[in-house]
Amino acid sequence: MTRKVQGRPDRAATPPFYVFILGFLRLIRVQNLLIIVGTQYFARVTLIGPRDNWTGLLLDPKLFLLSLSTVCIAAAGYIINDYFDIKIDIVNKPERVIIGRYLKRQLAMGAHQGLNFLGVVIGFYLSKWVFVVNVLSVTLLWFYSAQFKRQPFIGNFIVAFLTALSLIVLAVYYRQQVDLLLIYALFSFVITLVREIIKDMEDVKGDARFGCRTLPIVWGLRRTKQLLYIIIATFILSLFTIAHSLQNAQLFWMFVILLVPIAWLVYRLVRADTRRDFSYLSSLCKLIMLIGVVSMAWV
Repeated sequence: MTRKVQGRPDRAATPPFYVFILGFLRLIRVQNLLIIVGTQYFARVTLIGPRDNWTGLLLDPKLFLLSLSTVCIAAAGYIINDYFDIKIDIVNKPERVIIGRYLKRQLAMGAHQGLNFLGVVIGFYLSKWVFVVNVLSVTLLWFYSAQFKRQPFIGNFIVAFLTALSLIVLAVYYRQQVDLLLIYALFSFVITLVREIIKDMEDVKGDARFGCRTLPIVWGLRRTKQLLYIIIATFILSLFTIAHSLQNAQLFWMFVILLVPIAWLVYRLVRADTRRDFSYLSSLCKLIMLIGVVSMAWV
């Protein structure tokens, strides 16, 4: 009977390099990073313009650096979030656990720090205000992952605010079409806020086991749903108020179209009571966000 030498890693358990790469791409949510890049480029061409020079805008090195800095910080945020949530994710989403399985903890933290540093340095090169936005994002992501994620509402608010910052940073840097950029930032903020609360409702079992105090745990599902109804109603009223104040017919009709999936979201939310139901609602929020992004071309 053979014995493993104490302190020596089991080489047979080391995953192949391609598995490591795939695991790292899953860790940083590469599909979400591509969505961030696509949204920023789409907003730059359709909202800021000029549209008749869209090829030149797509090849703009400053826009590339701006998106790169945003993506680096977002990727670092995903890493630190998973780092702090390994035990919870083993219960909620065991198939998605990367750190400790494909990637050592020390390597994950090194990647997190390196990506944050790169994002902040690029922001400093572009503009002092982009630098401020990036430092704020890094700080909020750390405190969210380490503490606020486990607190009611504030963690949801921070994630929604950080999502909105990916558009706000365009307004900060280019200082053109600021009103439209802020409207879409508000849209992404509210839809992300709703989705994050729904995700907490979906993950209530694992969160409760590890002492998290999210809204569904503190208030229960019924009261949390009531809060979502208030947020959605206020959001719809705000959209039409903004469209009226700007006298923008395209915005008004775009918001009318958005009422259809939002109404369906509310209908399914009323009936939702299982993990599968809340997972469906989370995906529906993604679809509403996509419709909003595509509407930039029309508005």
